[in-house]
Amino acid sequence: MNEVLKVLETRRSCRNFKPDMVKKEELDAVIKAGTFAPTGMGKQSPIIIAVTDKEFRDKLSDENRKIAGLNEGADPFYGAPVVLIVLADKSVPTYQYDGSLVLGNLLNAAESLGLASIWIHRAKEEFESDFGKELLKKLGIEGDYEGIGHCALGYAAGPANNAAPRKNNYVYYV
Repeated sequence: MNEVLKVLETRRSCRNFKPDMVKKEELDAVIKAGTFAPTGMGKQSPIIIAVTDKEFRDKLSDENRKIAGLNEGADPFYGAPVVLIVLADKSVPTYQYDGSLVLGNLLNAAESLGLASIWIHRAKEEFESDFGKELLKKLGIEGDYEGIGHCALGYAAGPANNAAPRKNNYVYYV
C-alpha cells in the first residue's frame, strides 16, 4: 500500500502520552508539514505556536480545562509534552478551513514519523480570553487571529485503538 494512504488510514488519536520530549528534528518536521497545508488562494492565513516549555504547557492545559468545565487536575492534553496551537487570521475568508488543513497536516505528519497526536478544541475560547490575548502580545503577534485548535503531540504510552468501522453512507457517487 502507498505509504501516504497507509498513514491516512492508520492514524488514531492518542489519549495517553509518555512524558518524554519530542526530538527537535521530529518536531521541526511536523511543524514544517503544517506550513505546507493548502490554504485558500495561497494566503497562508494560519500561524502555529509551538509550546514545548512544560510550565507554560501546564498553564495552557489548565486554561483549556477551565473552558471545558473539567475537574481540577484533569489534563485535556492527555500528558502530551508538546502542544502546537493553530490560529488563523480572521480577515481571510477561508481562515477556518485553512487552519483545519494545517491541523490535519500536523496530525498526519506526526503519524508518519511514529509520533502520537490528538486534535484538542477550545483554542477559539482561549484566544478570546485575556490569557490568549496576553500570549499573542508577549509573542509580538498582531492582527485578528482566531484559535482553530491544538495538536497535542508526543510518544504514545500504549498501542493505538483500532479504527471504528466506516459508516455505510459515507460516500455517494453521481
